Amino acid sequence: MLPDLSEYNWVIPDFVWELSEHIDLEKLAKALPEMEEIAKLLPDLDKIGENFSFLKSILSSGDEVKGASGLHLLLETSGEPPLNATDAAAAAAAAQDSSDKQYKKQGLLGELIVIQQQIQRHEEEVRQAAAANSARPPPPPEPAPSPPPNPSLSPPQQKRKSSDKERLDQLQEELLRTQLKYQRMLERLEKENKELRKVVLQKDDKGIHQRKVKKSLIDMYSEVLDILSDYDSNYNTQDHLPRVVVVGDQSAGKTSVLEMIAQARIFPRGSGEMMTRSPVKVTLSEGPHHVAMFKDSGREFDLSKEDDLAALRREIELRMRKSVKEGQTVSPETISLSVKGPGIQRMVLVDLPGVISTVTAGMAADTKETIFSISKAYMQNPNAIILCIQDGSVDAERSIVTDLVSQMDPQGKRTIFVLTKVDLAEKNLASPSRIQQIVEGKLFPMKALGYFAVVTGKGSSGESIDSIKDYEEEFFQNSRLLRDGMLKAHQVTTKNLSLAVSDCFWKMVRESVEQQADVFKASRFNLETEWKNNYPRLRELDRNELFEKAKNEILDEVISLSQVTPKHWEAILQKKLWERVSTHVIENIYLPAAQTMNSGTFNTTVDIKLKQWTDKQLPHKALEVAWETLQEEFARFMAEYKGKDQDDIFDKLKEAVKDESIKRHKWNERAMDSLRVIQHNALEDRSITDKPQWDAAIQFMEETLQARLNDTESVIGDMVGPDWKQRWMNWTNRTPEQHIRNETKTELERLLKLHEDHTAYLANDEVTTVRKNLEGRGVEVDPVLIKDTWHQLYRRHFLQKALSHCNLCKRGFYYYQRHFVDSELECNDVVLFWRIQRMLGITANTLRQQLTNTEVRRLEKNVKEVLEDFGEDTEKKTHLITGRRVQLAEDLKKVREIQEKLEAFIEALHKEK
Repeated sequence: MLPDLSEYNWVIPDFVWELSEHIDLEKLAKALPEMEEIAKLLPDLDKIGENFSFLKSILSSGDEVKGASGLHLLLETSGEPPLNATDAAAAAAAAQDSSDKQYKKQGLLGELIVIQQQIQRHEEEVRQAAAANSARPPPPPEPAPSPPPNPSLSPPQQKRKSSDKERLDQLQEELLRTQLKYQRMLERLEKENKELRKVVLQKDDKGIHQRKVKKSLIDMYSEVLDILSDYDSNYNTQDHLPRVVVVGDQSAGKTSVLEMIAQARIFPRGSGEMMTRSPVKVTLSEGPHHVAMFKDSGREFDLSKEDDLAALRREIELRMRKSVKEGQTVSPETISLSVKGPGIQRMVLVDLPGVISTVTAGMAADTKETIFSISKAYMQNPNAIILCIQDGSVDAERSIVTDLVSQMDPQGKRTIFVLTKVDLAEKNLASPSRIQQIVEGKLFPMKALGYFAVVTGKGSSGESIDSIKDYEEEFFQNSRLLRDGMLKAHQVTTKNLSLAVSDCFWKMVRESVEQQADVFKASRFNLETEWKNNYPRLRELDRNELFEKAKNEILDEVISLSQVTPKHWEAILQKKLWERVSTHVIENIYLPAAQTMNSGTFNTTVDIKLKQWTDKQLPHKALEVAWETLQEEFARFMAEYKGKDQDDIFDKLKEAVKDESIKRHKWNERAMDSLRVIQHNALEDRSITDKPQWDAAIQFMEETLQARLNDTESVIGDMVGPDWKQRWMNWTNRTPEQHIRNETKTELERLLKLHEDHTAYLANDEVTTVRKNLEGRGVEVDPVLIKDTWHQLYRRHFLQKALSHCNLCKRGFYYYQRHFVDSELECNDVVLFWRIQRMLGITANTLRQQLTNTEVRRLEKNVKEVLEDFGEDTEKKTHLITGRRVQLAEDLKKVREIQEKLEAFIEALHKEK
């Protein structure tokens, strides 16, 4: 049975104590504005008094009572021993008068105590009569058969036995009627005062706000459990705080029992399928309105409205499915929900997935083991109260959960057994005494504090809580289980179950919470010691605080881009753009045009090729260069900032932010059209206005051609291998292919000396001549190799001539102004390079303006968006900000928060006592 909680003076619902002792009805009447409505909500005390008088007239008094929850209690008397059954009749009149005088001083509470004493008195009389009847010795057997009636019993003995049996039956019926009247009276009182408590909770008067302490108390405790559910300790600090763990076989009625306790149909329902796919923590507390709310959401669901109830069920089902990973059926992630309403008992329950015996189609292969693992994880808490739910409509031998519970709590010190669907069990079982064996703990090997039998409806998902309550009350009033004494009145109905579970929960909380606070205090000391030894000069910043610090640093680095000078932007843009397009300019524009015979053809070829280049490639290349330059400058600033006492713990985060920001940044494509027009105009201009511009163009041309000549010399050197000096100094030799190329090079150089104005391509007869000359010297060579070697030699020859011509054009600005009239010197190639140089400058200026005016700001915006997204993504922050220092700061923060909340809860708990 339930533990001896004799330290509690009464097992009376809380509202009766408060109504009798804590609530001043006269003050309440003055405080409330509408007295007529308040009067309607108050109970009819005259009718209650009449019922009490009637009950007192038919019942006697005693000292030991049992409350509605079935807990054995001792009334506080003057210290005299309780009356025995033998002398109770003699002292009935005196005890009645003294009890009336004593308890009338206590008002309504005293009247209820009198009724409790009378119920206990009847129970004692029934037990005494049954014991006396069973203790009477049977008559001795006769050797010969006797005709009826039995002559072994004298008529007075037969008459006395018949009268004793009739008296026993009469006492049992009277006891049942008294218990039912007492139960109905309590329910009527609670119903009449439900609205009154709602009004009291809504008022903001300090004198009538007693329930606020209890409401905040359970909320404080629930907050601690929420924090602990997310806490992963490295110091083996386990969560041993009490909560009520609801376990049972699949479809045994766990969820229905929880809904009856919460007084709302809040959970999704299914026909035979698994609906509870993850643990659901439900914090129950009293409040003026019947509402539900998730821990991580601000929305309130009004449980008095069917639409809100349906929305809540959909939300719970959606959260369960989201918590289940792909390929799994159940999830260990906890969904946290709070339910408040008038008359709800304060406690924290965890509804677990139903235990299954077989994995069916559509389930993951490890579903059974996962459910067992989740259930054991919650039940192994030594302070958890196990609410074991057993389906009464099926054979007890098919139960799986009872074996599991007996393994976790073999002594039954924290288990409460609940038999559901008792109505179906009574109807289907041939022997109702089997139900009595179950609730007396004689059928199952498991032990429990107490046993309860409940009915949670007729099996229809559309039933309301009120209709289920009415059906449950009606069933037990008419049930032979209660009438024949197989069940006690305090062992039935979900209301009595709720009262008993709440009492056990708070007893367990009071016994264990201070010990848990000491455990976390020690854990906090260990963590603080480790921090002081390893990071004495650093502040304890958790992951979120470190992210905010890194966020500010990254934004500072982005702002630094706006401080880059225009001169720096244009210089790097012009340099990178020329590196990107120089090959095309030389190979596809300058060299083909330079092969022409006169200046007119040269200029025509250049104009055509520049136009084609600008229309198709140049704007795209320019935007690519600008985008790459912006990325490089952004990375450069972040790298430079890193050198200034940068915390390397941010490196992964900053790199990820940079990559994601660049990935999201899209260059404004509308700028391409305007850039194309600007580049067209720049390249069409041929008017060099002064000598410095002419000299700058010559210098630009000379540097470009010299760089190309150096590249060509390097290529020729790789083709022919080391010369005699390198072979002598480095002890290297030519390969056979290099030897062939060197002989080919020598032969082709002779040809160039003979024809300095040779075209860029060798004729076929010239290739044949070179090949035959080489064969005459014993060198076999392929025509392709000859042409390839000629290309590089002619390129070197052309660049050397171009450099010489460039040197002559240094004094050609005067002839340029006269359009080279009457002059043998023509410097159209200088004009081409001036046009290219001017286009580069104007393009760099245009791109710089777009960068500083638009793109830098857009990049900054992208960085902010990326940081905001990362800030909302807990998994990404955990991945990017890692290390023992971070984890230690996280643990310290959690342990401090848990300890502080536990201490605040303990202080509030002591005040409530």
